Formats: sequence, structure tokens, C-alpha cells
Amino acid sequence: MSDHDAAPEYSALDTANSRALQIRALYEQIEQQVLGRTWTLPELAVGFTHDAAYVGRLVLAAEGTWDIEGDKGTELEHKLAECLWWSFVLAERLGIDAPRAFEDTMDRIEGGLRETLRRINP
Repeated sequence: MSDHDAAPEYSALDTANSRALQIRALYEQIEQQVLGRTWTLPELAVGFTHDAAYVGRLVLAAEGTWDIEGDKGTELEHKLAECLWWSFVLAERLGIDAPRAFEDTMDRIEGGLRETLRRINP
């Protein structure tokens, strides 16, 4: 039985996920009042890709090759946090347990990297 088969431990990612979904619920209240409906999955995905693309511009700004208004570090911090939020929101809408998926993915990547290191550093 692996560690992931045991009772799940409540993690910081679980807390972040819960907070993200609470914030999404507030957005949904506003959408319902303003639009008469909540955003569809494709609309949520476009919101995520818009913010993720803007991270690219902010990285360019941080490197001095793209000019933006405002504090580059503050803006980058904000957009990266929003991208994390979007990830939790999209995962929930798609029926994915984001904290578990993250842990499983990191375990798989770590295992592959450690194996590669063993092969190249015998």
C-alpha cells in the first residue's frame, strides 16, 4: 500500500483549493446576477489562458524587455497567484482533485528524475 492509499493528509494545497473555490463561488453569485448564468467551462479556460499569457509578458518586463505600468514584481506575484486559482477552479469543474493530482504528478516526476540521476551518475 503506497502513501497515497492511506487516509489523505490535509495539506496547504487542500487549504488553497478550498479558498479558491470559495472565491469562485463569490464570482458565480455576481455572474448569476449580472449575466443570468455562471461562466461555462470554456469561458473559465479562456480566463486562465489570458492570465497565463500575461505572465509571459510580466516575465519579459521583469527581464527588462517589455515595459508595463505598475510594479513588475507585484503584478507578477498577482498573476501567478491568479493562475494557481484558475487551476483549482478548472480542476474542480473537471472533477479533478487538484491537490492529489499535484502530489501524484510530483511523485511521478521526482521518481523519473531520480532514476535519470542514477543512470547518469552511477
